[in-house]
Amino acid sequence: MSHVDDASTLPVTWWKSSASAAQSDCVECGIVDAETIAVRDSKNPQGPALLLDRGPLSAFVSAVAEGRFGGIK
Repeated sequence: MSHVDDASTLPVTWWKSSASAAQSDCVECGIVDAETIAVRDSKNPQGPALLLDRGPLSAFVSAVAEGRFGGIK
């Protein structure tokens, strides 16, 4: 995992969940390359972004969806 200080400098198209509130209080994701996903705060598009490896991120999302974190969904 790494980061960039200004997410707006990444050459990605950002998207957020269709379930996001109208106030834009969510995270946005962007595909950097075949192995890297960027995640940023939608309220601060020029702020930092985490750069995550696709495999571990996918495993984390699956674990949350399956309820493996004490019922968090």
